[in-house]
Amino acid sequence: MIPTSRVDCTHAAAELISRLRAQHGDLLFHQSGGCCDGSSPMCFALGDFKIGSRDVLLGTVSGVPFFMGNDQFELWKHTALTLDVVPGRGSGFSLEAPHGVRFLIRSRVLEAAEIEALDASGGPLRGDDALRALSSSSSPTSG
Repeated sequence: MIPTSRVDCTHAAAELISRLRAQHGDLLFHQSGGCCDGSSPMCFALGDFKIGSRDVLLGTVSGVPFFMGNDQFELWKHTALTLDVVPGRGSGFSLEAPHGVRFLIRSRVLEAAEIEALDASGGPLRGDDALRALSSSSSPTSG
């Protein structure tokens, strides 16, 4: 199957996203290339994290935009990511921390046909272009 997004999520992650959305409203995910918990996916209320001009929109998970820092994307662009949730508390500012769980990423290498399909789509959007595309298509958390 050829993906239209570089990121997906497990059922457990989708359920947690739904609970966090009910509690905090619209959300976004960002994964940077920082160390320790900085390299974990972080969930924020929409507007609580500033998307940079080079941040890459990988796709959406349960209707929530998922961004990655450009430098990390350059290292991971050959992978498909799956957002999951596991017991244990991270030490970051991610919204799931008070619930005693943390998001994490599982990955697999994309097949050649998947890379070709993603490249043919024009490549990922970045920064303000991604935010404009999200807001013009619908609310970031619809779907």
